[in-house]
Amino acid sequence: MSAKPFSIRRRILALAVALLLAAAVVLIVFIRDYAERAADSAFDRLLAASAFTIAGAVQVENETVFVELPVAAFAMFSGADRVFYAVEGPDAVTVTGYEDLALAMDETTSAEPRFRDLDYRGELVRVASIGRLISTASDTGWVTIHVAETQNQRQALANEILSNAIVPVIALTLLAVGLVWFGISRMFAPLTELEHDLLARPPDDLSPLTVPVPDEVDHLVAALNGFMGRLQKTMERVSGLVAEAAHEVRTPLASLRAQAEVAMDEQEPAALRRRIERIHSGAVQASQLVSQLLMDATISHRLEAQESEMVMPWSLVEEICQRLDMEQLGRLSLEADEAAQMAQIRGDRVALREMLRNLIDNALVYSAGAVEIDMRVSGESLLVSVMDRGPGMDAEDKETVLERFKRGKASGGTVGSGLGLAIVSRVATGHGGTLRFIDREGGGLTVEVALPLPRGSWRQGVAVLAGLVVAAMLIMPGQAEARSTTYPAPSGVEDQVLTIVGVTDTPLFAAFITGFQAQHPAVSVVYEEMDSLPLYDQFLAGTLPVAPDLLISSASDLQLKLANDGHAQAYDSPYLGDLPDWAHWRNEVFGFTFEPAVIIYNPDRIAPDEVPRTHLTLAELLETQTERFRGQIATYDIGVSGVGFLLASQDQTISSTFWRLAAAFGRVNAQFSGSSPAILNGVADGTLALGYNVLGSYAFARQAEGADIEIIVPDDYVLVLTRSMLIPREAKAVGLAEDFIDFALSPEGQAIAAGGTALGSVVPGSAGTWTSEAIAARGRGVIQAISLGPSLMVALDTLRRQRFLDTWKEIVSPKL
Repeated sequence: MSAKPFSIRRRILALAVALLLAAAVVLIVFIRDYAERAADSAFDRLLAASAFTIAGAVQVENETVFVELPVAAFAMFSGADRVFYAVEGPDAVTVTGYEDLALAMDETTSAEPRFRDLDYRGELVRVASIGRLISTASDTGWVTIHVAETQNQRQALANEILSNAIVPVIALTLLAVGLVWFGISRMFAPLTELEHDLLARPPDDLSPLTVPVPDEVDHLVAALNGFMGRLQKTMERVSGLVAEAAHEVRTPLASLRAQAEVAMDEQEPAALRRRIERIHSGAVQASQLVSQLLMDATISHRLEAQESEMVMPWSLVEEICQRLDMEQLGRLSLEADEAAQMAQIRGDRVALREMLRNLIDNALVYSAGAVEIDMRVSGESLLVSVMDRGPGMDAEDKETVLERFKRGKASGGTVGSGLGLAIVSRVATGHGGTLRFIDREGGGLTVEVALPLPRGSWRQGVAVLAGLVVAAMLIMPGQAEARSTTYPAPSGVEDQVLTIVGVTDTPLFAAFITGFQAQHPAVSVVYEEMDSLPLYDQFLAGTLPVAPDLLISSASDLQLKLANDGHAQAYDSPYLGDLPDWAHWRNEVFGFTFEPAVIIYNPDRIAPDEVPRTHLTLAELLETQTERFRGQIATYDIGVSGVGFLLASQDQTISSTFWRLAAAFGRVNAQFSGSSPAILNGVADGTLALGYNVLGSYAFARQAEGADIEIIVPDDYVLVLTRSMLIPREAKAVGLAEDFIDFALSPEGQAIAAGGTALGSVVPGSAGTWTSEAIAARGRGVIQAISLGPSLMVALDTLRRQRFLDTWKEIVSPKL
C-alpha cells in the first residue's frame, strides 16, 4: 500500500505559521511581564530617591528627632497618584506624616531601601522604607522613613508599554507569514526547474544534472548525480557482461550443438558414448564459465557498494576446505600461527571468500601434488600464501593472467574460464592489498596476497602524551621581585606558579598559602604585599611589580570598581552558594573573611568606667576631655588608605554621628595612619590611647599574641567588611587562581580564617574561634555588613570623593 502523498510546501507553511503565532503569544506575555517590571523599576527608583531625600534631612536637636521635609522629596512625583509618607522615631512614635501608614509598616534597620505592596486606605500602594541610624546622649536607634504611592500611573505606564508593543508584534507576525509564503515559493522554484530538466531527458541520458540549485538541495543533486553515475557504470558493466558472456559462451554452446547433432546420427554405441562424454565436458565448461561470469559481476558490485565488516580470513579458509572432496582435502597442507588465526581485517566477506577459493582451486587444478597454504602476520599486514608444485608461470604470463579471460601458456587443456586470478587481483586491490607471483625453488608457484590489518589508536595516545610532556616542559616558574615572598613547591618539583598581589600582611596570609600548597604540592606561590590604593592605581596603570593571577584587597569598593569596569574574569565556584549574598558580586568578586571595624584602647590610658561603647559616647569623650587626648587618638588616613576611605564613607552613610565624631578628631589633633598595624603598635606601646575603625582581624590577632590592648565591638552598630578576591582578565594561571578561590571558600580555608589569623570566617557554620557568629556575639550593635554591590561605587565618584575628602580634611584639622 503506497503512502498518501503530501505537500511539503503546505506543511512548512503550516508549521511556520504555528511557530510564528506561538512566538507572538510568548512575546506578548513576555512584553507584559517586562512592562510591569519596567514600570515597577522606574517608579521604585523614584520612591527610593524620595525616601533618601527625606532621610538626609533627619536631624537631632535637643535629644529630639527633627525633620524639615525637603520640597524635592515630593517634587519628583508626577502628581497623578496619591502620595503618603511617615517618619517614625526610634521609640516607634510618628515624628511626622501619616501615622496610620507608620502603624501598618515595620521598623527598618537598614540603610538599603526595602519595597512592599500594601493595601492602604482602600487602595493598593507601593511603599519604600529605609532606616537612618541616629544617636542621642541617652540612646541610639533607627529612624524609619516610609514613602508610599498609589499605583495608577505605574499601571498606566505598564499598559502603555504593552499596547505600544502589541501592534508591531501583530504587524510583524502577519508580515512574517507573507514573507514565509514568498520564501517558500522561491525556495521550491529550483526544484521545479530540476523536475523539468529530468522530464525533458531521453531514457538513456544518465549524464550529471547541471541545473543551478541552492546549497540545501545541492547535496540531493550530488546524490542523484552519484546515483546516475553508479547506474551508468552498472549498465555499462551489465552490457559488457552480456557482450562477454555472449562472446565466451557462444563457442561452447556451438560446440555442444554440433556434438549433439553428430550424436543424433551416430549408430555405433561406443562412438555415441564418446560423443555424449564430449557433450558433458562442454556443458561442464559452459556451466563453469557462466558461474565465473556471474561471480565476477557479483564481486564487482559488492566492491563498489563498499559494505564492510570485520572478517577472520582463517575462518574463511576453513569454510572453503569443508566444501572440498576427500581427495582434494588430502592434498592440502594448512599452516598458520596463533596471531594469523585470530587476525581480522575489514572487508567484504563474500569477496574475500571467493578470492581465497579461487586461489585454492587454481592450485589444486593446475598441480597434481600437494598444495600448501600458509598464513602469517607480518608488520601491519596479513600474508596469505598458496604454494603448489605445478608448471608455474613465465614472466609474461604473470602480467596477462590478471586480465579477464586470459590464461597462461602452461594451462594446456585444463578446463578454465580465465577469470579466477582476475577476481583475486580485483578483490585484493579493493581491500588495499597486493598480489604477487613467486617462483618456487624446485618448480611450482607461490601466490601471495598481502591484506592490511586495521591500525590501532596507539599513535594518537603517544601523540597526546608527547604533547602533555612538551606542555609541562614549557611551563616555567615565575621570578619574584624584591618585595615579593616566594613559597616554593612543597614537593620539590615546581610545575606551576601562582602569583598573588594582596594587602594582607604576609605573615598573616602565609597560613592560607601553606594550606593551599598542602592540596597542591607542585605549585609555587609568589605573594606581593601592597597597600590597597597603590594596588588599585598601579593595576590600572599596568605598573605592578608582578603580573598577578589573583588580586586580594580589603578595599572591596575598589575591587568592585575593577570588576564593574571589566577587569575581572567570571568564575562559577562550587562554593559560591555557601557565601552570604552580601559577600560576593555576581561571580567575579568573592569575599572570604568577616572583619568588623572596632575601637581599641590601651587599658593603662583609659579606665574601664570611661570606655566609649558607642560612636556617640566616643565623640562625647573626646569633646569633654580634649586636652587629655590631644595627639593620643589615631584612625585611618582616608586619603591614603583605601579601606579607611571605605569605612569612613560607610560610617557617613548610615550614621548621623559621623561628622560630629570627625569634628572631635579635629579637636584632639588625631593622628592618621595608612594601616591598622601602625595604629595597633602605637596603642600597644602606650604612645596612643585609642584607635578608631581598626580592622578587628588585626586587633584580635595582636591581642591573642599578648599585646596590651582592649577591643570594643560597638554597641550601636558594627561595620563589617570582607576581603575580596578577583581574577584579573589578563591572568595567565587562571586555573590555579580558581583553585585558590575554591580553597579560601572551602571548609579548610574558612577554618584558617576562623583560626589563628582571626580574619573571621564569612561562610555561616564554619568551624573555629573567629567565626562570623562568634564575632557578632562579642558586641550588642547591629551588624552592618558592607555589601559587595554597585552602591559601593557611589563614594568613588571623582567629584563626590574629592568633596568628601575636602570636608573631612577641613573638619579634622586641629582646633585650637
